Amino acid sequence: MELKLAIWDMDGTIVDSREVIQAAMCKAFGLCGLPEPEYEATRKVIGLGLEEACGILAPDYHDVPGLSLAYKQAFVARRSEKNFREPLYHGAVETLDRLANEGWLIAMATGKSHRGIRAIFEMHPLEQYFDTIWCADDGPGKPHPHMVEQAMNALGCERPQSVIIGDAVHDISMGLNAGIHTMGVSWGFGRAEELEDAGAHEVHHDFTSLNAALDAFAAKKLNIAGTDVAASR
Repeated sequence: MELKLAIWDMDGTIVDSREVIQAAMCKAFGLCGLPEPEYEATRKVIGLGLEEACGILAPDYHDVPGLSLAYKQAFVARRSEKNFREPLYHGAVETLDRLANEGWLIAMATGKSHRGIRAIFEMHPLEQYFDTIWCADDGPGKPHPHMVEQAMNALGCERPQSVIIGDAVHDISMGLNAGIHTMGVSWGFGRAEELEDAGAHEVHHDFTSLNAALDAFAAKKLNIAGTDVAASR
């Protein structure tokens, strides 16, 4: 059977975390005596490691690790509020479920920590869909190809069998650095034109379009495999 691997980003791709991330970042900056960052600045660093992101947002601040810790604390406090939910994008669960039922291997490559991923899984029943998970705790972050390479290695997949789906230019750059097909989505932190400028092979604006593209990717892999088998006879 021809393997096919979908590697997913989390924030801004599956989970709509825009509000909680911006709120936590503003709270952290306030606690550290810094002016609150604009969302326009925050959204551009989502997907990077936390200290790297904070360093970009506050390049002259003397204690970036302290700012990062303040963000973590603000995020946990926000998540602990009664009735707090990070909503899933409409169509995300249905797509993951369909891919799993159709024999896709599914991986996660995210800038979240393992603790953050666990919190999402406690909120939404998503863990069942992922065959392997790689995050900011596991080594070099985006746009380094480490997480993509580890996901492929863990599941025995090659570059032509793998595709990454993400909303940020860092996801696209990571996929390109790993030499795999890249599918950008425009409903999260990145804008369509930014994803295109980053070199995304394609950009989608809803899950209907994304699902069709994933089907086309799978069909292409099967056709190539069938051609290879026929040529070897």
